[in-house]
Amino acid sequence: MSIRPYRDIQRRQSRKIMVGNVPVGGDSPVTVQTMTNTLTTDVNATISQIRECEAAGVDIIRVSVPDEESTAALKEIVKAAKVPIVADIHFHYKRAIEAAKAGAACLRINPGNIGSDERVREVVKAAKDYGCSMRIGVNAGSLEKELLEKYGEPCPEALVESALNHAKILEDNDFREFKISVKASDVFLAVAAYQGLASACDYPLHIGITEAGGLIGGTVRSSIGLGMLLWSGIGDTLRVSLSSHPKDEVKVGFEMLKTLGIRHRGVNIISCPSCARQQFQVIKTVEEVEKRIEHIQTPMSVSIIGCVVNGPGEATHTNIGLTGGGNGTHLVYMDGKPHHKVKDEELVGHLVGLIEERAREIKGKIFESVA
Repeated sequence: MSIRPYRDIQRRQSRKIMVGNVPVGGDSPVTVQTMTNTLTTDVNATISQIRECEAAGVDIIRVSVPDEESTAALKEIVKAAKVPIVADIHFHYKRAIEAAKAGAACLRINPGNIGSDERVREVVKAAKDYGCSMRIGVNAGSLEKELLEKYGEPCPEALVESALNHAKILEDNDFREFKISVKASDVFLAVAAYQGLASACDYPLHIGITEAGGLIGGTVRSSIGLGMLLWSGIGDTLRVSLSSHPKDEVKVGFEMLKTLGIRHRGVNIISCPSCARQQFQVIKTVEEVEKRIEHIQTPMSVSIIGCVVNGPGEATHTNIGLTGGGNGTHLVYMDGKPHHKVKDEELVGHLVGLIEERAREIKGKIFESVA
């Protein structure tokens, strides 16, 4: 019996579309999205939230436009944003047309929900005229009445059928610049629906566990569901849906990709949970270091281990390692080898300084290789 290499992720082959200047699908990197939760009409608050998410590394941001005042505000928001903006529309086709004119890079809309064929044609024309892609967003909580009657309840088959029905409407209007999502709050339902959709079409897939919950519960549910999909090669862009600040969704999304080795951004910290053997306050140290290196985007690995049981072993596999020692003195490893010692009182500042210096070195080498 042959066993697939445990790190081998064979990504599903999908077609590529553009969301503004960001490619989604094909051989493009898996992108991380979030959605603002401010009132869109409060332009300053919305732009401020977008700035925080941009600092966290977000690739694409969705903004809800429920009314005409929101689409009017969208134009200023799009101008201020450094990443593509997706306009979230549900039923009113005019909001989609207004959002396209305002500069949205993508329209999140289900064409079957906006009425007549003529309305669909108007939205498609606006998307083509203004260079918008679309996202078909099917949700288990808002399935069409006829599908619920047919299947009796939300199920994977119903979600997939809904998505393909909406896709056919766009295809019939000669529009194929779209991605699809089939979200559910039930992890197993969502995963099964995405697996079915991945087999049924080659469109890029936006994956997510909708309404996953708060920061801890939502992170766990999303990690299980999205982790299963990503490890099986399904997913071209993702959003982690949390009842938390949107920047938290971005951070969790990148941690998932980093853990699976799919995409690397920022410092990967390996740290122990601490115990009575610890020679320094591991939890406090990790918290302080994480806060002070949030700005670093350069990929690297750092181990922070409180004692000598696992510390040296972990340090041999990281760029920078810290192992707890006796009498308030601890050992620092550089590139897997013991390098120098550091005192308790200098610990956090010294470690942050080493990380920043290494980040500059790595960036310099990347620049040299490109030049």
